[in-house]
Amino acid sequence: MLMDMPTATTSEVAPSATTAPQIAVLIPCRDEALTIGTVIRAFQSALPAARIHVYDNASTDGTAAIAAEAGALVRQEMRPGKGHVVRRMFAEIEAEAYVLVDGDGTYDAADAPEMVRLLLEDGLDMVTGVRVDSSPASYRPGHRFGNRVLTAIVRSVFGDRISDMLSGYRVFSRRFVKSFPALSTGFETETEFTVHALELGLPLGEVRTRYSERPEGSASKLRTWRDGVRILHTIVNLVREERPLMFFSACGAAAILIGVALAVPVVAQYMANGLVPRLPTAILAACLELLGFLSLFSGLILDSVARGRKEAKRIAYLAVSRTLPSA
Repeated sequence: MLMDMPTATTSEVAPSATTAPQIAVLIPCRDEALTIGTVIRAFQSALPAARIHVYDNASTDGTAAIAAEAGALVRQEMRPGKGHVVRRMFAEIEAEAYVLVDGDGTYDAADAPEMVRLLLEDGLDMVTGVRVDSSPASYRPGHRFGNRVLTAIVRSVFGDRISDMLSGYRVFSRRFVKSFPALSTGFETETEFTVHALELGLPLGEVRTRYSERPEGSASKLRTWRDGVRILHTIVNLVREERPLMFFSACGAAAILIGVALAVPVVAQYMANGLVPRLPTAILAACLELLGFLSLFSGLILDSVARGRKEAKRIAYLAVSRTLPSA
């Protein structure tokens, strides 16, 4: 179901004729009636020339109507999950700088102009708003710990150019948005942003931004354990796809080491008396050794495939212009 609800006039939402480049503020939200109006007005004030796009993700509390009344361009994405919303936004909206922010009122709109300036003046492809707690209640301990652990894993595998992998406040270039695969369905999409940028070696930046607690009556859609496991699963899948030699070498080495550990007493007993009484253990050890070497060779083959995919993604990225095509 697709529903456009632009209630504001063209002059209220479109940049002036002398303003360049075109900026779009993208706000995915679900059941954020308490905060969405405030968020829209804050970004209208911070970026008066930007178009504000709200994609309502099957809200039941009147979020869409409030967003339209506040002057945003509103559309509906009925499939639940932030990843589905981001995929629609990136496909449908044309701009030269994209500000992606959650609709829960926890991010500071006042930092958006600096993030956009950094993106445009330094020719960056992604600028991340690194969260700085404004109060102890703004960032739950479980979320903070999970973010640090997951960020550390990604930094160790893909590079240490990021410090807040799960931030929901980012600014993207047109090249990034139009070449981003957008395969995730939920909150894992932030992980996908980060790994995509690191894997292609894109120019990145960070801006420290105040992170506030939700207002009373507003509840986070992020579930610490459920979504943490999903994000970890996404990281493992991305390592397997983008670093297959590392992934399958680690799996193969583990299988070989376990096989050796099982084989040592069997071989020692055979050398002592010429008997193999633990035949099942001997068979298991042999299978593990075989599996380990097959995994190593699979990693070598898939590494070539991954390189080809990386080259294709790089070519797709370079094929997109940083500016909007002229009419």
